Amino acid sequence: MRNVAFVEGVRTPFGKAGDKGIYANTRADDLVVKVIRELLRRHPGLPPERIDEVAVAATTQTGDQGLTIGRTAALLSGLPKSVPGFAIDRMCAGAMTAVTTTASGIGFGAYDIVVAGGVEHMGRHPMGEGVDPNPRIIADKLVDPTALVMGQTAENVHDRYPEITKQRTDAYAARSQERYADAVKAGKIGPELVPVAIRHPELGWGLATEDEPPRPGTTVEQLAGLKTPFRPHGRVTAGNAAGLNDGATGAILAEEGVARELGLPVGMRLVGYAFAGVEPEVMGIGPVPATEKALRRAGLSISDIGLFEINEAFAVQVLAFLDHFGIAEDDPRVNPWGGAIACGHPLASSGVRLMTQLSRQFAERPDVRYGITTMCIGIGMGGTVIWENPAWEGDK
Repeated sequence: MRNVAFVEGVRTPFGKAGDKGIYANTRADDLVVKVIRELLRRHPGLPPERIDEVAVAATTQTGDQGLTIGRTAALLSGLPKSVPGFAIDRMCAGAMTAVTTTASGIGFGAYDIVVAGGVEHMGRHPMGEGVDPNPRIIADKLVDPTALVMGQTAENVHDRYPEITKQRTDAYAARSQERYADAVKAGKIGPELVPVAIRHPELGWGLATEDEPPRPGTTVEQLAGLKTPFRPHGRVTAGNAAGLNDGATGAILAEEGVARELGLPVGMRLVGYAFAGVEPEVMGIGPVPATEKALRRAGLSISDIGLFEINEAFAVQVLAFLDHFGIAEDDPRVNPWGGAIACGHPLASSGVRLMTQLSRQFAERPDVRYGITTMCIGIGMGGTVIWENPAWEGDK
């Protein structure tokens, strides 16, 4: 097997879904095009014809997120027509799966260089749009009816782990907002963002240069008063969960030797990955068995991991993961720059956001050898990818 390098990842600013969001009048495929073009602009030493594949994920593959978006986005980006592309769907882990699938091809020798990412325009295409679930899924009791509503699955995780109180999830959410705001002020979040031209029917043209969802200054007291839309007197609110968002991500991956030959940076080295299934009605616990599986296959333990990028679909699922592994909820290794509760979670695009942030954190932390990116996945799954820091200085 050949070494797989994560060269660099970029993303658009994330927007709020809906008519008032920054991307209300922007096409989903155009967001992907911006990302691909930015990757090429940042790496002029990469001949476009050397790209062997373009894999783009979308959860709702219809409209401007359909038509084999990996191929159409490649064409729209100006890549040579000889560069193929495909679309992929694993709900929230779409971009993560685009990376692991193409990275496996690199390791096997089928590819040298790929572009992998994801897009979600939840304003144009709400999750589940046009879906017709087989009635036997419920009638035959294959899953609990709540399994098809992500917010209800988060309430179910609260039921299973009563020690994870609403007070704890609100405190975690406020900390995510604070860490994100601090990271923006310090210039840690921003360099990976691709400015996007946006159009408003009344105000005309503008430029999106920063994430729209964050609410800096959010306090636990403010979060305590929010409604619980998924259950009367519940615990999941708009404040301790990621919102509905629009955005796109993309990354270049390459065989490590090829990357160095072309003068491309090596931000991370792939160690291993795993996906695991869980009961769909408690999909939020998916990262636990996925991480255990990935660590076991890599011959590592949780104590070997120096940085964690955990997708914050819901605060309760992050806390369930941390409690399982005996990690403090305010551990500085966990989402040090905040997470999706602050910056947003455009479903299929989020996996590469996690990877991009981990890669940039590795560059600052030569004392850390291994990190993971992990996320829960709708319909009862989890995904974890283990990465090695090429800047690690060993025992120095």
